[in-house]
Amino acid sequence: MLEVKLHDIGEGMTEGEILHYFVKPGDQVQSDQPLVEVQTDKMTAELPSPGSGVIKEIIINPGATVTVGTTLLIIENDDKRANQQQVEATQSLPTNSNTRILAAPYTRKIAREHGIGLDDVKGTGPGGRIIDDDVYRFIKQKEKQTTIASQVLPSTESNQRKEAVPVKASSIPFKGRRKLIAKKMAQSLYTIPHVTHFEEIDMTELLTLVKELKQLEKPISVPAFFVKAITIALSDFPVFNAKLDEEKERIHLESEYNIGIATDSKDGLIVPVIHQANQKTIKDIHREMKSMIKKAQENSLTSKEISGGTFTISNVGPLGSIGATPIINYPETGLIAFHATKEKPAVVRGEIVIRSIMNISMSFDHRVADGATAVAFTNRFKEMIEYPNLLLLELV
Repeated sequence: MLEVKLHDIGEGMTEGEILHYFVKPGDQVQSDQPLVEVQTDKMTAELPSPGSGVIKEIIINPGATVTVGTTLLIIENDDKRANQQQVEATQSLPTNSNTRILAAPYTRKIAREHGIGLDDVKGTGPGGRIIDDDVYRFIKQKEKQTTIASQVLPSTESNQRKEAVPVKASSIPFKGRRKLIAKKMAQSLYTIPHVTHFEEIDMTELLTLVKELKQLEKPISVPAFFVKAITIALSDFPVFNAKLDEEKERIHLESEYNIGIATDSKDGLIVPVIHQANQKTIKDIHREMKSMIKKAQENSLTSKEISGGTFTISNVGPLGSIGATPIINYPETGLIAFHATKEKPAVVRGEIVIRSIMNISMSFDHRVADGATAVAFTNRFKEMIEYPNLLLLELV
């Protein structure tokens, strides 16, 4: 018998929520085959089978939250001889059998979500292994074929008006990442006395610089400048790159500047982290942010990539936001949200001109810092954004 237990996937997790099982009692499973999907406070992960056998019993139902070490299901695994016979039987199957397909658990998950059988996908990885790009390529080809077919086939939809059907109230599950986000938000608001400071920043020079870099085929995103400026401001005001330990009555000033990037994904908010951002160039930050955001949208971030943050930023400007009071990413002490940039009249050297103005809002832990310190911090950040050439040359 093999007991499949919830183990520590990483970052010292203590519990996890069972999202769903990929198997049911009586199913034959192979070693490393995905058995169950688990949501931790950091990430979603699949637990593979520790060996071959038959699913005898599922002990914990989907939706339950259990501690590390809890037995989730039992695999009936008779003896070595039986396992050897099973392996030999597997090897005698045709090569297009699902048991012969080489693919990582996350690659299999992508295929499942799009209703694709991996036996239809050609693997380009080592030894014919199917990688993520193979699945995405197959999806695009399938979508293209569907589009062509829809253009050729006549529409069968009736033009007649249908009677209105009363819409009934419904409910959706409150679980997974949504439940974890709620827990983190409540913990932050109940624990930290939030204060939010608002400021306006003239983005005209930075937007001009970004446009010029793009014309020189050296594109750098605006948020990459934000991250670099934040790290410099944090070095001048380290109290915002800190964590409060109430039990020891100490404010721990972090030695690393790890900037979290609040990112929207189909499963909800997630915060990938750029580690030691102060030691990276703006170009490096731009590349890493682009990669992190892509991984976040694909739900392929590792535990390390979403852990260890010391300060978080949230760029909600592209969504049209003009202001908000962001919730701090507990146990950090501050978070800045960047809002939409609007053209507004401004007085420059005694003349009224049109400038690109962006609102920012910074929430901070009032136990750790006072309002004057927060204003000084945002002023330092503002100075670098309004004079970006100095920031680009790293002369600040």
